[in-house]
Amino acid sequence: MNTEEPRAQTPTVLAEPPWLQAVYLLGFPALGAGAGWLLRRLADWALGLAWIPFQGPLELIDSVPEPHLTIGVIVVGALAGLVLGFVAQHESLTVTVTPDRVVLDREDTEREFDRAQISAVFREGDRLVLLGRRGEELANHPSELSTAHYAAAFREHGYPWAEGDPHAEEFRRWVPDQPELPTGANALFTARDKALGGNKSDDAKELRAELAKLGVVVKDGKGKRQYWRLTGQDSAS
Repeated sequence: MNTEEPRAQTPTVLAEPPWLQAVYLLGFPALGAGAGWLLRRLADWALGLAWIPFQGPLELIDSVPEPHLTIGVIVVGALAGLVLGFVAQHESLTVTVTPDRVVLDREDTEREFDRAQISAVFREGDRLVLLGRRGEELANHPSELSTAHYAAAFREHGYPWAEGDPHAEEFRRWVPDQPELPTGANALFTARDKALGGNKSDDAKELRAELAKLGVVVKDGKGKRQYWRLTGQDSAS
């Protein structure tokens, strides 16, 4: 007798709520416009203080006649906010879950994973993480959607949802020249340490991917510390 609960067949699409999209496209420009207006007021205040540096540029800005100056800084602020809003919307994550596969859509790029590839799904902070059969990270993306929504969707379709990283106890802090790491990994960690220190997020992301090719899973901790574990053998379904 088959006692397994039936799995939902209709795809579940998980995306950021409409109100958050409105914040990106309306709220960000409004905040930018407000910031522009505030900067205009601060410039007036700074010109009255002789000890404030950059008096020359401030006087040049203040020489623009009103209301053109105020209108200009508000428009520039609103446009900057709109650009940031489009970037945030572009980087938002949409997840489609079916009994057979998971599709992640972010930055106009789709990544698809078969059900058989996935050994665990969980949230870590604000990130959604999918692990493969060897414990490797298949995906690790930020998302503003609630954990409850993700947990319900993945469980409904029969995926192994976890309340936390099942390999959390395996992580060790990286220090230079650790002999347990694969050949070349220490050099990549050293380069990534410099990238993190210089706030070069794109470089750090690329080096993380290079470490993954060597079978090393990386987790970032407080103070830009790096933690690592090695992937293992394929786990059973």
